[in-house]
Amino acid sequence: MGFDGVGWIAAIIIGGLAGWFASMFMKTGTGVFMNILLGIVGAIVASLIFGILGISFGGWLGYLVAGFIGACILIAIARAIRR
Repeated sequence: MGFDGVGWIAAIIIGGLAGWFASMFMKTGTGVFMNILLGIVGAIVASLIFGILGISFGGWLGYLVAGFIGACILIAIARAIRR
């Protein structure tokens, strides 16, 4: 995704979807803003982790999958810290 206006809008939409899917999968109640944040940060985290392993994601579907995986990781870490 580029740094143009459409790229940022797509990142917010895809991040929101990824965060929403992750919050449903992990059974946590988060708001729309937190879903977007989880999805975007989750995509960054997953891309870094999988980049180390030599796996790369491309296209909107790849970013959605990376965001979902990363958001699930972030939710699991937050749960572990709270306990």
